[in-house]
Amino acid sequence: METIMEWLLDANDFVNDLVWGWPFLILIVGTGVYLTFRTQFIPFTKFGYIIKNTFLKIFVKEQVGEGEITAFQAVSTALAATVGTGNIAGVGTAIAIGGPGAVFWMWIAALFGMATKYGEVVLAIEYREKTDDGRYVGGPMYYLEKGAKMKWLAVLFAIFGAAATFGIGNMVQSNSVADSLNTTFGIEPWITGVVLAALVALVIVGGIKKIGKVTEIIVPFMAIIYIVGGLIIIIANIQLVPQAFGIIFRDAFTGSAAAGGFVGSTLALGVRYGVARGVFTNEAGLGSAPIAHAAATTDHPVRQGFWGVFEVFADTIVLCTITALVIVMTGAVDTGLDGAALTTSAFNEGIPFGGYIVTFGLVFFAFSTLLGWSYYGERCMEYLFGPKSIVFYRLLFIPLVVVGAIGGLRAIWALADTLNGLMALPNLIGLLILSPVIVKSTRNYFGNNGIYERETRK
Repeated sequence: METIMEWLLDANDFVNDLVWGWPFLILIVGTGVYLTFRTQFIPFTKFGYIIKNTFLKIFVKEQVGEGEITAFQAVSTALAATVGTGNIAGVGTAIAIGGPGAVFWMWIAALFGMATKYGEVVLAIEYREKTDDGRYVGGPMYYLEKGAKMKWLAVLFAIFGAAATFGIGNMVQSNSVADSLNTTFGIEPWITGVVLAALVALVIVGGIKKIGKVTEIIVPFMAIIYIVGGLIIIIANIQLVPQAFGIIFRDAFTGSAAAGGFVGSTLALGVRYGVARGVFTNEAGLGSAPIAHAAATTDHPVRQGFWGVFEVFADTIVLCTITALVIVMTGAVDTGLDGAALTTSAFNEGIPFGGYIVTFGLVFFAFSTLLGWSYYGERCMEYLFGPKSIVFYRLLFIPLVVVGAIGGLRAIWALADTLNGLMALPNLIGLLILSPVIVKSTRNYFGNNGIYERETRK
C-alpha cells in the first residue's frame, strides 16, 4: 500500500512539474499579455474609471440588469475563494524559495493577469444561462461549450474543477485553520473541524444568495484587519521601505545570495515561484472566479469585467505586497522559515500581537475560501450531472472539512496544486479562441456611442 501511495505521489509530482513548469507559466502570462494588447490596455488606461465603478461603488445597492446577486456580492464570493492562505502562506513560500525578487514577478503576473480575469468575467456574462428555477449559471464550462464549441474541454474543466474543490477549496483550508488555532490557542483540530463544517453547512445550503450575503461582510472585514496590521508594521519602519523595494527589484534580476537561514535562490527560481504563486493567489486564468461572477446582476459584460480587474489588483498588488514588505522589512526572510510560519514570524517581529493577526487572517481567509470553492464545486457538478447532484456534492463536501482538519495533507496539497493547474489549461484555450468576443464586447462598451461615451457626456 505504501509503495502504491509513493508511486502515486511521484506520478503527481511529475504531472505537477509539467503543469506548473515553464511552458504553462509562459502560456498563462502570455495570455494576459495578449489580452492586454487586444483590449488596448483597458486595465491601465481606464484604471481610474474602473476603480470608480468598483471600489467606490461597494456600498451602492442599486443594480441595473439581470442576475441573482449584486456585483459586489459576486466579487466578494470570488475574492472569498481567491483571498486565502495563498496571500499569507503563498507569499511566504515564494520568498522562501524564490527570494525577495519573486515578489516582482508576482506583480508582473498580476498586472497582466488583470486583463485575463477581465476577459474571463466578460465571457462568463456573455455565455451564462438562466435555469428553469431562475438561477444564473456560467463559467468556463459554458463559454467553452457555447462559444468555443468544444464541449469535451468544457467537461474536462468541470471534472478538474469539481475534484480541485475537495482539495484546495476544502481540506487544505480546514487543515490550515486547525493547525493555526492549535499552535496559537491549543484548540484540538477535531473541534475546529466540527465547528467549521457546521458553519459552512449553514451558509452553503442557502446557495449563492446566502454565500454572497456572508462574503460581502467577511471579505472586507478580514481584509481591513490584515491590511491595517501590515500597515502598522510598514509605517513603524517607514525608513526601511525604499530599501525593501530596492531588495525586491535587485533580486528580481540577480537572484538572492544565501544569508542567515536563507538558502539562496537563482533568477530562474525567482521568476518561476513568483509567477506561480502570483497566479495561485489571484487565480487569474484558472477559470474559477467567472463561475461566481456569472450570477451577478449587471447590464453589460464589461461592467462586471471591471470587478475582475479590481479583484486581481486588491488580491496581489495590495494584500500580497503588504505581506511581502513585512517579510522583507523585518528581516524574517533570513530565518529559514517557509509559508505561513515565515509570515507569522515577520508579523511577530513587527508588532507584539502580529502573530494573532496572521492567525486571525488565516482563519477568516480559509473559511471564506471554503464558501467560495463550495459554490464552484456545485456549479461544476451541476454542469456534469445536473441540479440533483448538488445535494450529493454537499453531503461529501461538508464531512471532508472535518477530515481535512484532523489529517496530514501534504499529498492532498500536492494533488490540489496539480488540479488547479489542469483547470487552467482548457480555460486559457477558451480565452484565446474567444478573444474576439472579449474585444467586441469591450468596443461595444468603450466605442463610439457606447456606455462609456454616454456616461462621460453627462
